[in-house]
Amino acid sequence: METKTIGIQEDVYERLKAEKRDDESFTDTVDRLLEESPTDWREGFGSLSAENTEELERVAERSRQSFGEGLLDR
Repeated sequence: METKTIGIQEDVYERLKAEKRDDESFTDTVDRLLEESPTDWREGFGSLSAENTEELERVAERSRQSFGEGLLDR
């Protein structure tokens, strides 16, 4: 199996080491922790609540209007 070397900060290494079980490699530990993670962070990536969506639409519309007015002034 191919391996990759990654750099992590020492404090993160210490936290990972604390999670590591005696019979595990660091690869096993990372794999276990990822499997135990309750959700995949990508599942909710980019989703907004209805309230935030409406606010974003208002801001974008104001920006488009302001930009359009700026073009007319040129």
